[in-house]
Amino acid sequence: MTAPGAAASAAGTRQSVPGFLLLEDGTLFQGRLVGPTAPAVAEVVFTTNMTGYQEVFTDPSFKGQIVVMTATMIGNYGINEADPESVGPQVAGIVVRELSHTYSNWRATGDLPTYLAKHGIPALTEIDTRALTRHLRTVGVMRGVIGAGEAVTPEATAALEACPSMEGLDLATVVSTRTPYIWGPADAATHIVALDFGIKRNILRLFEEQGCRITVVPSDTAPEQILAYKPDGVFLSNGPGDPAAIDYAPATIKALAAQQIPIFGICLGHQLLGLTFGGETYKLPFGHRGGNQPVKELSTGKILITSQNHGFAVKGSELEITGAPDLQPTYINCNDGSVEVLKHRTLPIFAVQYHPEAAPGPHDARPHFAEYLTAVRSRARSS
Repeated sequence: MTAPGAAASAAGTRQSVPGFLLLEDGTLFQGRLVGPTAPAVAEVVFTTNMTGYQEVFTDPSFKGQIVVMTATMIGNYGINEADPESVGPQVAGIVVRELSHTYSNWRATGDLPTYLAKHGIPALTEIDTRALTRHLRTVGVMRGVIGAGEAVTPEATAALEACPSMEGLDLATVVSTRTPYIWGPADAATHIVALDFGIKRNILRLFEEQGCRITVVPSDTAPEQILAYKPDGVFLSNGPGDPAAIDYAPATIKALAAQQIPIFGICLGHQLLGLTFGGETYKLPFGHRGGNQPVKELSTGKILITSQNHGFAVKGSELEITGAPDLQPTYINCNDGSVEVLKHRTLPIFAVQYHPEAAPGPHDARPHFAEYLTAVRSRARSS
């Protein structure tokens, strides 16, 4: 019996050409290139997700990055119209050991190679992703270029040299919606305004499941405009790039906090809250990306397994948030001790570095949504 999409296998194989990944430290990996052959340059990162490649590739937090998948086969269940986290792929390119041109899944509507090619995303295959990942873990993530050919071309070298560093790069403004929109039923009892720094659709889906209507606004929306929507709570979304480069956000967040509005942040939103109250952020050597990241709740010692995708973190320890006495760390990363959750000591504000909405992914952290909405609805009743 032939699997759905099997007819594409031979054609997809014929379309591959020799290709390479050149890292800025001169390390070269050679394989086969599927899709566009023009050089693609970006920061090269790896993720340990075993499934969910469509969600990874469409997550706006991966904007400006070439993603190495540590799972050995990618694409075997195809792609579908229900799982994307945004309008299309956000990655600059992907690197895999084996790219499947055939797929078998009752929800699938097409194969992954065709989907990536349609959106202009190159896929470098037949790479020893274990060796590449070990190199990035040892040296740290760095810029790289995917190109066509058996040897590095001058065009690829020039593109790599022109690629900007992720540090100091504001990509959130690039991926943010430019027009406000509504998600969820108009008659929902709870109204959340979400600042879009690169929001994932599953965050919106989970808020909707919890009985919320969400007004999603551009990342640079003024606090007066946000307050004009009369929100019960404000959400700060995930997103790509260096949080310190989004220099307009802290003033907005501080103005909203002054109104005692419950605020919840995820990932980049977590980092921006840290900066707002005097904290600092720093770049991790190789980031936290994958669905198997352990974090510890400081008050109980309980361990949660979480999904994460970030290259920056808020500076601090289990004792304090550096430079931000009004903020308290409540969870830390079990591997490196970095701050994973922070909350304000007196205001209804907290944020998580990981992704409680991840799908597919562990559900240990899903209760954070209910925790936030409890504070939102308590304030609404008291008002």
